[in-house]
Amino acid sequence: FTRECEAALDRLADETRETAQFCMLDGNKYTVVRMREGARPFRISTDIGQSVPIPWTASGRLLVAHMTNEEILAFIPPQDFQLPGGEWLDPQVFLAEVRQAGQDGFFTFNSIVDSFTHCFAVPVMDEGHAAATLCLVTPRDDGLANRDRYLVCLKDAAASLSQAPTRPKRS
Repeated sequence: FTRECEAALDRLADETRETAQFCMLDGNKYTVVRMREGARPFRISTDIGQSVPIPWTASGRLLVAHMTNEEILAFIPPQDFQLPGGEWLDPQVFLAEVRQAGQDGFFTFNSIVDSFTHCFAVPVMDEGHAAATLCLVTPRDDGLANRDRYLVCLKDAAASLSQAPTRPKRS
């Protein structure tokens, strides 16, 4: 699976020229597990393995979409709804975005933690829920201009990983 994940990230970074990431939950936080930087002269990157509050991320909305609203609010520490600039994300707005992301099968938004990136996430499904996500982190204007194409690339890559065996299946 690791080899297939690396290949998917390489393909995404090559096809889009953007930073591609494989992300998962680590307890009640979000973390970038693997990353490939894009081909731009000035790249957007993230520290691999750094724990980040779930509400700050596009992926976070997909990674908790299998939970009930009550489970989500019990799972995410209340202080994680405070953004780096000090403002607060309304938990009800977050829950509505989680439900919409689960229904759509993707989430994309202008980052709420900086003013220059647009983030895309699609689920890597395992046994009916998002076990991980594939993501693109793009300059805001480029992400908006290439939204549909980037989503197609992400969905194709995630579908290939969703079919890859992550562990022996139970019999």
